[in-house]
Amino acid sequence: MFSLSPDDWSAIRLTLALAGLTTILLLLIGTPIAWWLARTASAWKRPVSAVVTLPMVLPPTVLGFYLLVLMGPEGPVGRLTQALGLGLLPFTFSGLVVASLFYSLPFAVQPLQQAFEAIGERPLEVAATLRASPLDTFFTVVLPLARPGFVTAAVMSFAHTIGEFGVVLMIGGNIPDRTRVLSVQIYDHVEALEFTQGHWLAGGLLVFSFCVLLVLYRFNPGQPGMRP
Repeated sequence: MFSLSPDDWSAIRLTLALAGLTTILLLLIGTPIAWWLARTASAWKRPVSAVVTLPMVLPPTVLGFYLLVLMGPEGPVGRLTQALGLGLLPFTFSGLVVASLFYSLPFAVQPLQQAFEAIGERPLEVAATLRASPLDTFFTVVLPLARPGFVTAAVMSFAHTIGEFGVVLMIGGNIPDRTRVLSVQIYDHVEALEFTQGHWLAGGLLVFSFCVLLVLYRFNPGQPGMRP
């Protein structure tokens, strides 16, 4: 009976670690961005929304290329990380995390923004009449009401990061136990004509993606979908 190789398990562990860390960071970063987009009337709202949504329409290799340039030895980010003694981010796990944050950002921000917009003004006005501070209002009123949006953002960010290929290949390359994630491992199997191994991993991702959407629709049936 076929079993997964040590390289397969290593890629699975690395992918889960990348997806978990990326999801946590995206919720922390995406929440204030989504709240500002949901509440602001600034002229900057549309440009910022366009920047946030850009990874959904931009080819992953294009995004990966420019991130590679920025984080490379001659790029501004690369020079900064070297000056801080952090070395270069490309072809490291940290580089994969940074790339994943950019690539999956809209999958966290958009569900949160829609959840915040769906709350409306009335609950915030009631909290204000009870002399609740903006911070208290956010944590005691907004967050509980926006729970479906947070669930959607977390699930979609995690699932999207699991399936990344172009961006992670450009930034991380194909280094075993360091940057070789599950999608790259499948590519390696196909390139080596190891279709049985590729079927096992690809089929697992297919089942995982279906279950993610099934759970999402089961527990958040009224949550709006992603906007292009």
